[in-house]
Amino acid sequence: MLKWIKIGCLLLLFSSCNDTGIETYTPYSPTLSPLDIPKIFADNILPPIIPPDNPQTVEGIALGRKLFFDPILSANNTQSCASCHAPENAFTDIDRFSDGIDGILGNRNSMPLFNLAWNYDNKFFWDGRSFGLEKQALEPVKDPIELHNTWSNVAQTLQSHSEYPDLFLEAFGTSTIDSTLVTKALAQFQRTLISSNSRFDKHLLGEITLTPSELNGFNIFMDETKGDCFHCHGNANNPLWTDNDFHNNGLDATFLDKGLGKITGDPNDDGKFKSPSLRNLKFTAPYMHDGRFATLDDVINHYSEGLVNSPTIDPLMKSVDNGGVQLSDSEKADLKAFLLSLSDVEFINNPDFKAP
Repeated sequence: MLKWIKIGCLLLLFSSCNDTGIETYTPYSPTLSPLDIPKIFADNILPPIIPPDNPQTVEGIALGRKLFFDPILSANNTQSCASCHAPENAFTDIDRFSDGIDGILGNRNSMPLFNLAWNYDNKFFWDGRSFGLEKQALEPVKDPIELHNTWSNVAQTLQSHSEYPDLFLEAFGTSTIDSTLVTKALAQFQRTLISSNSRFDKHLLGEITLTPSELNGFNIFMDETKGDCFHCHGNANNPLWTDNDFHNNGLDATFLDKGLGKITGDPNDDGKFKSPSLRNLKFTAPYMHDGRFATLDDVINHYSEGLVNSPTIDPLMKSVDNGGVQLSDSEKADLKAFLLSLSDVEFINNPDFKAP
């Protein structure tokens, strides 16, 4: 008898009455919400990566947004994903190292979050240790220096919540909550974080004209004998402004943090970290995987005269024997002006990316 009562309750969840008053079965049907792909992306790069088993839906995105800003995912209900990935900072942290719920600092700077659906190698974190955006979201929750929770506790807490079971039912057709559905929702929201409206984007679309300093900075960026930046960070035809690959960019002679090398076990990968996008640099200081550079001027000075040789130095660091590309003060100023033109004020102020 109990079995049939449960089946009847499930049928009621997905039923409605027609004009004759006869109850009819209504299957679970979320509202599809494909990504709004900017023209500058559609014209220049491949389509985004959307897993077939996690399509973008209105309900899934809304649930992911709520979860992203909710401290309920942490063990003591004090921190959320947004605590280390703040919208006003292009979803990164202004502190060099974020501290978790126990006040313990890590050794890496929080990565900014945008245009993640176009991460074609599908490897996430500075060292590429997670394959896929959904799997990436598994780690911060259980990391002892971040949210320091367990997924079984997260599921139990959400399951007993007054709102979340119904929200999961709307988004995924089930009110039974587990880590797979939580991370699917988070990934759906994060894929909507698209940045595509910087001054340089508007320049490419013919909407504005860059200043002479910005234009000269772009030329320096593209010049192999000057900035020589484009190999790792793309060009005007790459709106991501990263190759999403891993490089040793001459920060250290030896490595306490091996980066990719720790993941692959290959000593040839020691000291290699993922190239971050150059978008939104105005909002994402400090810089590098360990946040060692407080300002954009520090970054430019590093590539100009601060390169350090090591056994795994990237061949693209061609000027390492000279310490760098040796830019003049005016060239540095122009390069900085161009890099700042890649910042997207509309992105950090988008109300759809704020706490619900």
